[in-house]
Amino acid sequence: MSEIYERDRSNEDDAYNLLPLSLEKSLPALYATENTPKEKKIVYAKFFTPNSNWTWFVLEGSWTENNEDFTFFGLVHGFEKEFGYFSLDELLSVGKDNPLIRIERDLYFKPTLLTKCK
Repeated sequence: MSEIYERDRSNEDDAYNLLPLSLEKSLPALYATENTPKEKKIVYAKFFTPNSNWTWFVLEGSWTENNEDFTFFGLVHGFEKEFGYFSLDELLSVGKDNPLIRIERDLYFKPTLLTKCK
């Protein structure tokens, strides 16, 4: 089961709380914006690693069928820039052995058009 269940999901000010309830409720479900043109797509959250150049821009998200994990869809800036799926468990597993490299949620990010995300 995901670490998210062990956290206070109402705490918006915790950068390590990658899926606060407010974000979960605001995200369109997976595939909901599939036919929306790129220039009209909205990014709802930004995750990043402070010690590298990796960034995840979240466009959609849904719980898995068994509610065991949450799957996001978005634009990933890593070695390449590409759209793809990534799970909450994957993000939380980064830095499990070294808390200095954990993924954080940008607390100051406001929903914005995808075209404005660099």
